Amino acid sequence: MPFVGKQTVVLTITVHMQPSTPTPLPATEPPSIRQRLLRLKPYFVLQKWVWALAMGATLLGALTEPLIPALFQPLLDNGFAENKLPLWSVPVAVIGLFTLRGLAHYVAQYALARVTNDGMEKLRQDLFAKLVRADLSLFGRQSASALSNTVVYEVQVGASQLITALIGLTRDGFTLLALVGYLMWLNWQLTLVVFTVAPGLSWIMKVLSRRLYNLTKESQKATDNLAYVVEENVLAHRMVRLHGAQAQQIGRFNALGQKLRRLALKSTAASAAMTPLTQIMAAIALSLVLTIALVQSRDAASGATVGSFVAFITAMLMLIAPIKRLADVANPITRGLAALERGLALMHDAPEESQGEHQVQRAQGALAWQNVSVQFNPDGEPALAHIDLTVQPGETVALVGTSGAGKTTLIQLLPRFLNPTDGQVLLDGVPLAQWQLGSLRQQLAMVSQDVVMLNDSLATNVSLGSAPDHAKVQQCLEAANLWAHVQTLPQGMDTPLGHNANQLSGGQRQRLAIARALYKDAPILILDEATSALDNESERLVQDALQKLMQGRTTLIVAHRLSTIEHADRVIVMEHGRIVEQGAPAELLKRGGAYSRLHHRGEWVNEASAEAR
Repeated sequence: MPFVGKQTVVLTITVHMQPSTPTPLPATEPPSIRQRLLRLKPYFVLQKWVWALAMGATLLGALTEPLIPALFQPLLDNGFAENKLPLWSVPVAVIGLFTLRGLAHYVAQYALARVTNDGMEKLRQDLFAKLVRADLSLFGRQSASALSNTVVYEVQVGASQLITALIGLTRDGFTLLALVGYLMWLNWQLTLVVFTVAPGLSWIMKVLSRRLYNLTKESQKATDNLAYVVEENVLAHRMVRLHGAQAQQIGRFNALGQKLRRLALKSTAASAAMTPLTQIMAAIALSLVLTIALVQSRDAASGATVGSFVAFITAMLMLIAPIKRLADVANPITRGLAALERGLALMHDAPEESQGEHQVQRAQGALAWQNVSVQFNPDGEPALAHIDLTVQPGETVALVGTSGAGKTTLIQLLPRFLNPTDGQVLLDGVPLAQWQLGSLRQQLAMVSQDVVMLNDSLATNVSLGSAPDHAKVQQCLEAANLWAHVQTLPQGMDTPLGHNANQLSGGQRQRLAIARALYKDAPILILDEATSALDNESERLVQDALQKLMQGRTTLIVAHRLSTIEHADRVIVMEHGRIVEQGAPAELLKRGGAYSRLHHRGEWVNEASAEAR
């Protein structure tokens, strides 16, 4: 959400403490994976029947795994050795088994996609809703690239990785249990050897998973920093070229890219180490089992057959694949959790703007600043100091002064883009903090020198916040002296504007913003240097339209051009955050005070001075 005006708010909190020996804080245990997964439950357990379908299909597919080695025992003992196996039973068993496996795999994959996309959609919706209602301090703490990366990219990647990994964990876990159960049924003594590697395998996975999680967090921060450099250079591309700073910015980008590369290599090293280490542990167990099995086969009393031995060895070898995948599952789970937790952190760190309950359909437009002060830095000069100002309904008041006098800060208090440090601002006698924000902002129409347009149709931008009434849009465009140009566009008022309406000139974008204010038809109009980008002819036509719009409305004008305030009922002159003079324009010129000095020092452009004479 863009700030109106030119000042950037920086909040600094200084805590004064008596010197003392610091007391170490008790170490807090990091949340377990189970606790972290439970935080995501409201988003990914929306449809329990889909989860049940996915789990059921996964379980069915896992149960077919031991049937493959189980086929070898009758095939070898009855088919090859004794020739007692009916020939038709072999294709029936094989085709039937793999058909069942294929159907189970298909259902599990579809259910997985359903769970992932449903949860991802719900989380994205909540994140974006939180973003557009968040307290404005959020946009000072986080860059646009970091916020968009969290809402769009990390939610998608995190959800896909996490759900895929969890389904894989379930599938391979069931497969492992089914194979182990079959092995226990064949020879429980040999199967117990498998469990000798469990403690070592668990320790390896725990250590490497913790390292992967920490590296993922660092990589996310590094990615945000890299994206921010790209964002800065895209937005400031003219300034970078003007100052010949391309080499400097390339060096900055390359340094951050190298840091991200180092983190990626460390993460790959940790992830890659997990597979060979777990395979070595599995190989140790497998070699022991094979050795003991060969010893048992030499004992005729053991009842071992070629078919049972081949079935046992096949099932043992089939254990390697799920064990390998289970060893690798920590990486996507860790990455997926870390990515989704960024979204959850945004939900937690972005409280909504505070508001009251007062609301009206249309305000009268009486404004009052009562002993209002705004201070961004406790050690610096206040942006506003003890402002007392009253504006009557329908009155047109112009705010003038040099840059940094506090004009824009004063009007930013009205829509509560800023809150006063001391004092209060009232609308129709009701403090702004008691107003419902939607109702309060519905009473205000604002045109700033910094025009912001959305990547939507021209008509939608004019009627922002409501469905476009094409007839009303046309009237507003005509009043803003833009209709003639709109008629030349390929789709007229339905033409998409692109990124911030860059296809329009500066003056056209300014007039489009004025058309938006005309369309809103609010009782309070704020013009923050609204005609600064217009040529003389267009400005005159727009001034006539604004004069009609101002009738019966409270209007506040911030301007450096005298032509924009010549019809003001009252002029407020500000210096260093204070009101130093106020009155009618002609009266102030006669006084020879601050307003007159601004005029004679050439604070306004030459044609404005000519008009004053």
